[in-house]
Amino acid sequence: MTATPGRIPTLDDLGDVAGKRVLVRTDFNVPMETSATGERIITDDFRIRAALPTINWLTERGATVVTASHLGRPKGQSNPKYSMAPVRTRLAELAPGVELLENLRFDPGEEGNDPSFVARLTAGIDAFVDDAFGACHRAHASIVGPPQTLPSAMGLLLQKEVDVLLGLRNHPKHPFVAVLGGSKISDKLGVVEALLDVVDALVIGGAMCFTFLAAQGYPIGASLWEPDQVETCRRLLVVAAERGKTIHLPEDIVGLDADSNYATYGIRLPEGAKGFDIGPGSAAAFSDIIMEARTVFWNGPMGMFEDDRFAAGTLTVAQAMADTKAFTVVGGGDSAAALAQFRLDDEVDHVSTGGGASLELLELGDLPGLEALRKAPNAHG
Repeated sequence: MTATPGRIPTLDDLGDVAGKRVLVRTDFNVPMETSATGERIITDDFRIRAALPTINWLTERGATVVTASHLGRPKGQSNPKYSMAPVRTRLAELAPGVELLENLRFDPGEEGNDPSFVARLTAGIDAFVDDAFGACHRAHASIVGPPQTLPSAMGLLLQKEVDVLLGLRNHPKHPFVAVLGGSKISDKLGVVEALLDVVDALVIGGAMCFTFLAAQGYPIGASLWEPDQVETCRRLLVVAAERGKTIHLPEDIVGLDADSNYATYGIRLPEGAKGFDIGPGSAAAFSDIIMEARTVFWNGPMGMFEDDRFAAGTLTVAQAMADTKAFTVVGGGDSAAALAQFRLDDEVDHVSTGGGASLELLELGDLPGLEALRKAPNAHG
């Protein structure tokens, strides 16, 4: 595989930004909860802090920074639940004087990529910076619109994401192992096929493993699976074997029996039993594979880690990611949340800020947001 052609402009390509108003598309889609008094509270400000290097780079050079982000899914309508007010308060503490617009998705023109919304967004703006990796796979107005008319660049966060993930895709150190979990194989089908071109082995846990096990003829009880994906999983197992690649599946499962009692099984689950985590044998085997690799990409938990009874598999994998000497990348989403829960997020080389975006970039080698930047008026060759 070759790198995506065409250079993406960086911050230096904006030239002198002193005195200019720069719109920075950030990903401030932070987790929040409601307090007993009804106040919306940010539970993790990681995404706000992740944008600071770019914001500081611009302000230190005399730019006036206007940030814009979405928050949740308000479906094109103003909704106090999704107001940016708590984010604005936190941003003011971290970067005084930086403006934050109201939730972009309050306007249906954002997700509809409406040119009139782009025009309103860019009025009075001199340059655009995209630093919202987590939204770069969406062809939304604030992502693909501004580069059509404004000098544009990728921010430092986006640049690092692109460098790391395209590095995995195009020239990883071998053995390269991808660890995939989560609930649905259908969500990750494209990336599984793409990864089979570059990895030496795939490790599959989470609920998606049950569709693979069913494809091999094992009884999976009442576990979550996708019957319509069985043939696809069967084909992927054949393709992997033909390419000399290994797909590692669990050898034991932890879950609940038909009476909802905690139980450990082999890979044959009795009728009524539900699997919720990989078992201790599988966790140890997966850990060994990670320890022997030189590059590891992980996306998706091994089980329902939010429940302490079913957290051991994900914890073991997370600990192996922290302990291995391999170059380690975690593809955002629930895997990043698990790392944070286990306080291991500082122990891996790169934690992506975008789950879906990281998978799509690995699969396709490009994203709508990157393509838009390549076509900006100040982009070069």
